[in-house]
Amino acid sequence: MKKDIESPFSRDSAATARWFISGLLAVAFSSCVPTVEPKTVDAPLPDSFGTSSDPNNSATVEWKEVFKDPNLLALIDTALKNNQELNIFLQEIEVAKNEVLTRSGAYLPFVDLGGAAGLDKTADFTRSGAVEQNLPISPGKAFPGRLPNFIVGARASWEIDIWHKLRDAEKSAISRFIATQEGQRFLVTNLISEVANSYYELRAFDSQLEIVKQNVAIQTNALDTIRLEKDAARVTELAVRRFEAQLLKTESLQYDLQQKIFERENKLNFLLGRFPQPVQRVGEAFVSSMPQMISAGIPSQLLENRPDIRQAELEITAAELDTKVARAAFYPSLNLSAEVGYEAYRLGKILQTPESLLYSIAGGLTGPLINRRAITADLYTANARQIQAAFNYERTVLNAFVESTNQISNIKNLESSVSLRMKQVEALTSSIGIANTLFTSARADYTEVLLTQREAIESKFELIEAKMRQMQAVVNLYRALGGGWTREKEKV
Repeated sequence: MKKDIESPFSRDSAATARWFISGLLAVAFSSCVPTVEPKTVDAPLPDSFGTSSDPNNSATVEWKEVFKDPNLLALIDTALKNNQELNIFLQEIEVAKNEVLTRSGAYLPFVDLGGAAGLDKTADFTRSGAVEQNLPISPGKAFPGRLPNFIVGARASWEIDIWHKLRDAEKSAISRFIATQEGQRFLVTNLISEVANSYYELRAFDSQLEIVKQNVAIQTNALDTIRLEKDAARVTELAVRRFEAQLLKTESLQYDLQQKIFERENKLNFLLGRFPQPVQRVGEAFVSSMPQMISAGIPSQLLENRPDIRQAELEITAAELDTKVARAAFYPSLNLSAEVGYEAYRLGKILQTPESLLYSIAGGLTGPLINRRAITADLYTANARQIQAAFNYERTVLNAFVESTNQISNIKNLESSVSLRMKQVEALTSSIGIANTLFTSARADYTEVLLTQREAIESKFELIEAKMRQMQAVVNLYRALGGGWTREKEKV
């Protein structure tokens, strides 16, 4: 009988036909992909903050150069090392890094190495059973009913990334990993500003407590004087009671301020990741503190210096890649599988070559055809996430600009406010002595003395609060510009 010989031309024709069919399948699948409309970002920034277009920007200055108080520097340094929220977020970076490793390995072959042993019993009344009953495995011996089986080898599977689905997924994971790093840097800027603001509040409370103690001494002397005036029948008991009430009110302020100081110290200790303890701080007058000058630069520098803007930008990139991955799910997937090893029914023969050698290789092209609701929903979801990320980026840029302009205006107005309040305090402080002199010479009523004392202490409190807001405005502008992370990003 003549044996048919297969021509090479026929094999080439078959291969060409297979690739042609695969191409038709790809076209068919791609033509059924739903259409989605991604959002383009529209967030133009003004050319300046409305004051000047000086390109110098304090956001690039290290926080150790912005804050000069050594006690504050020590507190910030401790917070950057021990703050629990920051340390928790650092683990989010590790999670994102591991996701990158997971995605990067998805488009590489998966190879498993192992071995197995088993015992098979085939039913007699089956085709395999009937064959086995008459198949000898050695001269004079029938095929056993229960046949052991041993196998050792390697098995591999590989999805060929023809549509860049797996690579885009890896790039998306990388973008989100970098985005988490930017989020950590943004947390650093907020932590530095929160520690500095709490420190200035603590110093303001200290100054107010000192003012209260000074006024308690002044009002105690005034009460002694008014009692002498009553003994001399120059005033009534009503005046004495009014002066006592004013003194008691001032003394009660001490305990309110002591509680505020205690709570503010605990807040600082919490930010520093430690249990309550005294907080070291400067003892000089808070009013005489001079705020650091901050240069705002130009608005476009926010895009580079603000970590939250950089994070939002990376989230857009990741969302766009996720949309590509979701779209690629509609296309056919090419999968290859291979196996090589040894298999035998007797352990002593398992390495006998080529009798016990086994190998296989296979490939398949598969794609979704019917009931594609799940991957359609994934595509719509990915597109919605991209639109959401674009809106979030625009909102973040707008918020950064508004925060910066608010603090620039705040610093300017507080500078004028502090100057005027200092003059007010000087006028009211001198009026206390004048009121006392007029009262002792019977040219002023005791109520004028009380009113002058009350106005003087209120004006001092307001001056300290204005000074505190001025110091905090500088801190908030530094944070709004994106300062605080540039030099520390490699250390934290």
